[in-house]
Amino acid sequence: MSSDNDTSPVNPLPPVVVALVLFIMGIELAFSLGARGIVGGPQAVGWRLAAMQSYAFSPDILAWMWEAGRWPVEHVIRFVTYPFVNVSFTQSLFVCVFVLAMGKMVAESFGSIAMLVVFIVSGAVGALGYGVLTDSPVALIGGFPPVYGLIGAFTWLLWRNLSRVGQNQARAFSLIAFLMGAQLLFGLLFGGGLDWVADLVGFATGFALSFFLAPGGWSRIRGRIRHD
Repeated sequence: MSSDNDTSPVNPLPPVVVALVLFIMGIELAFSLGARGIVGGPQAVGWRLAAMQSYAFSPDILAWMWEAGRWPVEHVIRFVTYPFVNVSFTQSLFVCVFVLAMGKMVAESFGSIAMLVVFIVSGAVGALGYGVLTDSPVALIGGFPPVYGLIGAFTWLLWRNLSRVGQNQARAFSLIAFLMGAQLLFGLLFGGGLDWVADLVGFATGFALSFFLAPGGWSRIRGRIRHD
């Protein structure tokens, strides 16, 4: 009997994507259960707030570190910890949905380690961009900047595929144009903050990293440098 009959019609999720989602939702579950007094006792009610104070990215702290020339580990780690502390269950859920969708495609095309690099580096650079390009006193929290990094990598994949078939590569940017347009409109209507700056920088970072992290990326770049 052919083994083709045992093949699943749905491609399994890469383990790194599953692990990332479980980590994010595990933290969120602890916050949610703690806020309801189900776990952790009375002090658990403030777990989310305490995590925000300890792990959110703060432009003010970045400015202080730059001016003082001091880079304490407990503050530097905020560049990579803030995406894992979301402000609500709803935000965590949306972050995980995007990680499942975009992370799967990026991991299958680039590899699991490369996908994780895109997520972490896009989040860190997005935070840096937020701190440098805005004067907002509001701390940056939540997983959307690295999610936009994954969207940037996905956009790069579309951009490359459209190039190979000779079609208009600008079509690859339809998703980011729609998302940023919706976010800016929402901000105008309901008074949103400047976190879209971190999202946009995260997207650009993910797109740029794809030139290096895609299979054969380094070889193509070295070839162009030698050719020039």
